[in-house]
Amino acid sequence: MSRFLDSLYHAWKSLDLFVDIGRLNMRARYYKEIAELYEQEQNLEQAIVYYDKAADLFQSEDMTTSAYQCKQKVAQYAAQLEQEKSKHLLNAGICQLCKNDIVAINNALGQYQDLDPTFSGTLKDFDSMTQPDAWKTTLLLRVKEALKAKELQEDDLT
Repeated sequence: MSRFLDSLYHAWKSLDLFVDIGRLNMRARYYKEIAELYEQEQNLEQAIVYYDKAADLFQSEDMTTSAYQCKQKVAQYAAQLEQEKSKHLLNAGICQLCKNDIVAINNALGQYQDLDPTFSGTLKDFDSMTQPDAWKTTLLLRVKEALKAKELQEDDLT
């Protein structure tokens, strides 16, 4: 049995015992421990579930500092998972921009908004919080240069 599954099994066995003896604060600690195990395995969805359970129990036991710490983890991982989706859509959008095809860009943006109705607002939030990496910067500079060249070309025609 893997170390992760072994640890998870023993934590679950302890949870039942703590309910039987009325030690909800210990149950909360073990929920937090399970969340940390999932965190180590990079299973953020399950980590969120158990940090949330731990926060609720800590709150019911008036252990507000521990509840707050767990709620912070829930918020952090929920935001991280949401940002991952937005990052993929942003990268796809940048690739569309590089095609210099306005119709394709508009169609792609429509598809992204269908996939994630919060895409436009999330993209603005993401942009204000995150510096673009070298890949994004390079591609966006290419798009900017292409737009300037197109603008100059249109000016020459008038």
